[in-house]
Amino acid sequence: MTLNFRFAILSDPHIALPHTIWDHPSRFHLVEFSMQALEVVLRELETLHLDFLLIPGDLTQHGEPENHAWLADRLTQLPYPVCVIPGNHDVVEQFPTDRSIGLADFPLYYKKFGYGEGDRPYYSREVLPGVHIIGLNSNGFDSWGKQMPTGYLDPEQLSWLRHTLSRLQGIVFVMVHHNVIEHLPDQSHSPLGQRYMLENAAPLLQMMQEFEANVVFTGHLHIQDVAQHEALGHQTIFEVTTGSLVTYPHPYRILHFEQTCQGNRLQIESRRVLAVPEQSDLQHFSREWMGDRSTPFVTKLLTQPPLSLSLPQIEALVPALRYFWADIASGDSKFNFPSFPETVNQYFARFGAIDAQGRYSPIDNTVSLELENRRDRTRSLSF
Repeated sequence: MTLNFRFAILSDPHIALPHTIWDHPSRFHLVEFSMQALEVVLRELETLHLDFLLIPGDLTQHGEPENHAWLADRLTQLPYPVCVIPGNHDVVEQFPTDRSIGLADFPLYYKKFGYGEGDRPYYSREVLPGVHIIGLNSNGFDSWGKQMPTGYLDPEQLSWLRHTLSRLQGIVFVMVHHNVIEHLPDQSHSPLGQRYMLENAAPLLQMMQEFEANVVFTGHLHIQDVAQHEALGHQTIFEVTTGSLVTYPHPYRILHFEQTCQGNRLQIESRRVLAVPEQSDLQHFSREWMGDRSTPFVTKLLTQPPLSLSLPQIEALVPALRYFWADIASGDSKFNFPSFPETVNQYFARFGAIDAQGRYSPIDNTVSLELENRRDRTRSLSF
C-alpha cells in the first residue's frame, strides 16, 4: 500500500477563557487572542480535507480546568482525528491545585485525542492504517511535585517507548513538547535556552535511530525551525518545531506525506494568522508587542556568557536588537549588525538560517524533507 496523506500542526495555543486571563506587564503571550486565533486556524483547516491534526503541548494558559475542558470540547467538533500532548503550561505541578490540573488529570480530559487506552500521560495511536503517532510526556517533577526546569522522560516511559517502537510497523512520528535537537546555537548549554530542551534527549534519539523513526514534532520554544541530527550510520533525524499560535508570527503548518518507490517525502508549508476580530493587523501588532518587551531578554543575552558584556558596553547595542527574537520566531532570518563589534556580530549571525558551511539555508517554513525509508534507508534534504 502506498501512503499519501495530509495533516496539520498548531502548537502552544495557550487557550484562555476571558475570565481566566491573568496579566503580567512583560508577558509575550497574547492569550487574549488565543480563542480567536484558534478559530481562524480551524476554519482554514476545514477546507483542506485533513487526515489528522497534531498539537504538541501548551494547550492552555496555565493548566486551568475550565480551559482544558473548553478546548477538549472544541476538538470533539472536528471531523478528523486530533492528537495532543501536555506542555509545561498544562500541568504546572504534578498534583492538582486550586488553579490547575495535575498530570494524572490530563489524560482524562483528552481521552479522545490519544489517551483512550489508559491513564498514562503518553500513548501510541494509529491515526491511519500504517501511520502511528507516539505522544510523549516531557514534564518531569521533583520529589515535592514541583515541575523540573527542563524536559525529562522518566525511565518507565522510556521502557514503554522501546517496547512500543519495537512492535510498530509502518510510518512512525514522535511528538514531545520540549526540544530534542538544538534549534539555537549552544541551546543545551545556554542559561536562556536549556530550559526548552529535553534533559535526557540522548536515549530518545538513540531509540529513534534504532527503530528508524526519523521525524519528531515539538513546540515550547515558540519559533519556526527545522533542525536535524546526524545519527550513526548517516541516518538523519529531523525535528520540526512550530511556533506558538499566540506569539508572533502566529504560525501553523500544513504537511503532506507521500510514499513513493524512491522513498518518503514530507512536504511542509507554513501559514500565519493575519487577523483576528479584535486586531485587524495581528502581524504588525504582535511584532511590536514582542519588540516592546525585548529589552530584558537581549540584556541577558548580551551580559551572560559567552559574550559577558558590561552594561555600559551594551547600551548602544540593545536598541538594534528590538526585533531579534521576533525574527528568530519567524524563521528563515538572517542577522547582520555591521555596527556591532566583529565578535558580537559573528555571535548573532549564528542565530540565522545558515547551514554548516555558513550559507543561507531557508528551511524553517517551507521545505521538502526526503525521509529515510525504513526499508532502504535512503534520504536527503531539499528545499
